[in-house]
Amino acid sequence: MAPALGRMAKARAAVQDPAVVHARESRRLSTLLDISHALSGTLNMRSALHRVLEVLAKHHGTVRSLVVIQRENNELHVEASDGLDSPSHTVRYRVGEGIVGKVVESSRPIVVPQVSKEPSFLHRAAKRAELPKDELSFICVPILLNRRAVGALGVDLKFNADRDYDRYVKFLAIVASSIAQAVKIQRLVEEDKKRLVDENQHLRQELKERYDFSSIIGSSGPVRQMYEQMAQVAATNTTVLVRGESGTGKEMVAHAIHYNSQRANKPFVKVSCAALPDSLIESELFGYERGAFTGAEQRKKGRFELAEGGTLFLDEIGDINLATQVKLLRVLQEREFERLGSTETVKVNVRLIAATNKDLEKAIAAGTFREDLYFRLNVFAIFVPPLRERKADLLQLVDHFLEKFSREHRKSIKRISTPAIDMLMSYHWPGNVRELENTLERSVLMCDGQVIHGHHLPPSLQTAEASGTVMRVSLSDAVAGFEKDLIQDALKTTRGNRAKAARLLDTTERVLNYKVRKYAIDARRFTA
Repeated sequence: MAPALGRMAKARAAVQDPAVVHARESRRLSTLLDISHALSGTLNMRSALHRVLEVLAKHHGTVRSLVVIQRENNELHVEASDGLDSPSHTVRYRVGEGIVGKVVESSRPIVVPQVSKEPSFLHRAAKRAELPKDELSFICVPILLNRRAVGALGVDLKFNADRDYDRYVKFLAIVASSIAQAVKIQRLVEEDKKRLVDENQHLRQELKERYDFSSIIGSSGPVRQMYEQMAQVAATNTTVLVRGESGTGKEMVAHAIHYNSQRANKPFVKVSCAALPDSLIESELFGYERGAFTGAEQRKKGRFELAEGGTLFLDEIGDINLATQVKLLRVLQEREFERLGSTETVKVNVRLIAATNKDLEKAIAAGTFREDLYFRLNVFAIFVPPLRERKADLLQLVDHFLEKFSREHRKSIKRISTPAIDMLMSYHWPGNVRELENTLERSVLMCDGQVIHGHHLPPSLQTAEASGTVMRVSLSDAVAGFEKDLIQDALKTTRGNRAKAARLLDTTERVLNYKVRKYAIDARRFTA
């Protein structure tokens, strides 16, 4: 008994020795610093946790150690271990099972001074044959997030009857707190990553639906022919040349081809050649090296590299200069190029879709467009018809734009009047669908009611100058024409019911009948 008391007295004296206390505290501070570096140095959680356990083994002589984290299925998975020969990442615990499970369940630390005398110790992370022969002590502390255990840190130490377990538990609790912050950051990163992946998939699906062939409005003969050509070429990697007047929707055709092709999940990069000056077009397409020219402070990838694996859309291809045409021809032939200021050859896998509203044949004759490039681009040509050649689609387009702008500007536009439709149908639309879209947006903004009337349309549609049909009309004729339009619109609304039409116009049925006869209006055609 006396020797034992003597040893305990010496141990307490050693604990109180200032030099020993200073060395122990220095070691713990050094450990915490190394652990902080390990957890902040990488986003790979398993690698960081393994480094933490190695630091504990180095500075504090842990024989074995592990970190378990609770997953979505409430099972405890071993995320990292040290000193275990068998694969530990396959080990699972249930909450409340064994020492580790009880720590997570209660959110309180547990100390087992002598493992061999603890019947609830499972030895699941190590086989019996792998257990050390010396007696071990096991300390397990919870990893707490928002006062709730999300895992546990457990360490095996060589048994020492004089060990201050309370002090060691407090130290490991600080380590577990650092691990908890790393787990929190890791979960936030995973949640953000999952959200971004889901958002990316949603946007891609939205783009695919938005640029589906069916999203191009129209059922006239020229549009059906365009649909067939788009369907034929979309599944291939063929270069496509989209031709048509300005405002016809060439870019929409390019989008539809890309999002219905095998490259739909890859980038769609568009370049407006007309918007870039001749001095910048080459560097934008092919990129440049640092120092290639004044202001080139670092390497920049060109649009061809950014579109790798996807589609590059060159709008207004007829406006690029001859020098750039030469380099573009080489890319189409060899699928390779050099950045400005570099001799390194860059190979690309890009599908090219070009569009123009110019007469390329005339440009070739004038010497402003290379004939060999024209043949490379004109592998599969699609002609987008102007609006004046597809007037049968105009009402469908009108309905679409009215619905779109009513929703955007929070208006309740129900329909467009017959006279207004006649004005739209008789106009020649030099700006094509783009002009129609802008016209209807203005009309929606101008309209205070639920019906678009002729006076809501722009002056270019209301005056004869725009269509070259200038004619002189008297005031009485103009008033009569407006009155006739109002009556026709009312009869259309009431499906030819004159009594209802009279009430709608706040007049009598006798006056309405008189006006119908006066203006030779066939009311029967509105009954259908």
